[in-house]
Amino acid sequence: MTGNATFRHGNTALLAVSSVEAPKIVSSADFDRRLAPTLRRLKFPPKLLERVAGITHRRWWAPGTSFDDAAIEAGAKALAESGVEASEVGLLINTSVTRRSLEPSVAVKIHHGLSLPSSAMNFDLANACLGFVNGLTLAANMIDSGQIKYAMIVNGEDAQATQEATLARLQRPETTREDFGREFATLTLGSGAAAAVLGPADQHPGAHRIVGGVMRAGTEHHELCVGGIDGMATDTKGLLDGGLQLVVDAWREAQPEWDWGSMDRYVTHQVSNAYTQAIIKAIDLDPDKVPITFPHWGNVGPASLPMTLAAEAQTLVAGDRVLCMGVGSGLNTALMEIVW
Repeated sequence: MTGNATFRHGNTALLAVSSVEAPKIVSSADFDRRLAPTLRRLKFPPKLLERVAGITHRRWWAPGTSFDDAAIEAGAKALAESGVEASEVGLLINTSVTRRSLEPSVAVKIHHGLSLPSSAMNFDLANACLGFVNGLTLAANMIDSGQIKYAMIVNGEDAQATQEATLARLQRPETTREDFGREFATLTLGSGAAAAVLGPADQHPGAHRIVGGVMRAGTEHHELCVGGIDGMATDTKGLLDGGLQLVVDAWREAQPEWDWGSMDRYVTHQVSNAYTQAIIKAIDLDPDKVPITFPHWGNVGPASLPMTLAAEAQTLVAGDRVLCMGVGSGLNTALMEIVW
């Protein structure tokens, strides 16, 4: 059986969304230089990352800064912007893909770093690049039910170690074109952090109402992108085709109930130029309403959508309808509407 899961929220608002950019800029030209012997031997054209993915650079953290430190910083910014006290937070969900160990959860360090109360539930929610949107939905359900008053969703990603390991492998003389293609997507990743604070809409009339949306699974594609600390193996074309079809199916099934054809902004998960243009064309979006951040951030995993939303927040006005469109390896997709 096929179809969407539909969810609607009655009393949840986005009070703040913030981001932290990693400070070290790493250009695609840098990667080209490091891979020059391999690129020449395999007869790949110059500026491959820029030409194929549209990514000119991505960011890494400064030495001594960890991804969870950055998540704490983003969380502190979001709390300050929301006006919510740390003592009022009842739930913290960390959605980072990056982690340094299997246990404890990444959430515990962030909970401690933000001085959240012992009454604040905290845990990790992992669903590849869709995790942040999943976290928003779960938190909104708990606020609607009255179980908690305020929730925080956080994410921090660090691409450096994975990219360094991948670059080292691709520099080997035995690397083939197939090897390069399988690991190419790893080179598009970036580092960054984001956080959001949610609360009851009826107590924050100026906040941004989370209306709801749909989710859809395409788990027959669960082997198209498999990642670990040392690297990520991706069937790039299969992932593009499968992800595009999943979003199109979810979009079509959601109409006309949701009427998303005339939104004021479409905030998508940032992957590459090819993926973004394919989505715009497939569901006939106005390109001027689709903000683009991947050229200078890369694919920041679950942080990419909230980082883009935080950047767009400066230009949104009350009443604007925003559709957040996420996709995660596996494959899963979610479309979530927020009224600004």
